[in-house]
Amino acid sequence: MKLTDIYWHLRSDIAKIEKELEATIDAKHPILKKASSHLLKAGGKRIRPVFVLLAAKFGDYEIEKIKQVAVPLELIHMASLVHDDVIDDADLRRGKKTIKSKWDNRVAMYTGDYIFARAIEMATNCDKPEVHQILSDAMVEMCIGEVEQIRDQYNWDQNFRNYLRRIKRKTALLIAVSCRLGALAADAPRDIQLSLYRYGYNVGMAFQITDDILDFIATEKELGKPAGSDLQQGNVTLPALYSMEQNSQLREYVVQMINNETSDKKVMSEIIQMIKETGGVEYSFEISDRYLTKAYRELENLPDIPAKDSFYQIAKYIGTRKY
Repeated sequence: MKLTDIYWHLRSDIAKIEKELEATIDAKHPILKKASSHLLKAGGKRIRPVFVLLAAKFGDYEIEKIKQVAVPLELIHMASLVHDDVIDDADLRRGKKTIKSKWDNRVAMYTGDYIFARAIEMATNCDKPEVHQILSDAMVEMCIGEVEQIRDQYNWDQNFRNYLRRIKRKTALLIAVSCRLGALAADAPRDIQLSLYRYGYNVGMAFQITDDILDFIATEKELGKPAGSDLQQGNVTLPALYSMEQNSQLREYVVQMINNETSDKKVMSEIIQMIKETGGVEYSFEISDRYLTKAYRELENLPDIPAKDSFYQIAKYIGTRKY
């Protein structure tokens, strides 16, 4: 089953979200317009708006009201990707040129800033003050997560706690907020909002851990970038973190090859194989499964409506996805 099959019943509302995204990033300045459109056309899972729509099903569902939080959340995610690509010096995203590659770092940074600003502007259409507070808090935490990633780049001595806290801020938090704000915008009861928030947090953690696993086991075609890119850029994720702790020779090899910038495709292939043999991938799947178990547990507290099953299927998909 494809991810889109799970929320196929929402396709008409997702199309409205997509159209609203196009309208919101439309800029008068030609370069900002082209750069923003280039990012939007690169596609994406749109998983955050989907979480908003599904969560809103637990309350008073009105798409015109719900999209006031769904669109800003996706724009915040998109803007963060533009900045990420500058920081990571990434030439490809989803198999297509990044904005920083197609233009340059300066255009990319201001395009990201522009999209952030448009997100905040659209969010003002929502008349619930709590929405703005939750959104701004999430943006602050995301920035902290990005700074922590820069701090920990090429830090081979970081621990699991640092890694988990970083992916919470970079990924899980915005997914958790998407679930909560969807319910909040639809006036769902507070206990349901909080259950959905916790569900989103746990799914978000599993989602990022799975992403980090796929960086080592998926193909370049599936990833849209070379396998092992994260490690090559000095970003130590869970599979590598665990394997280097278990195997000191692997750790020394990774540090030597990457610090000396001698990690070509052949070397990265050797490192990836060693990480697999040391059990890093297997261990990471176990941790991902623990978070998914917690996510399933949160769903037990929710009313039995079709959206609940969709949330269950999405969590199940994340645990088994290949790219």
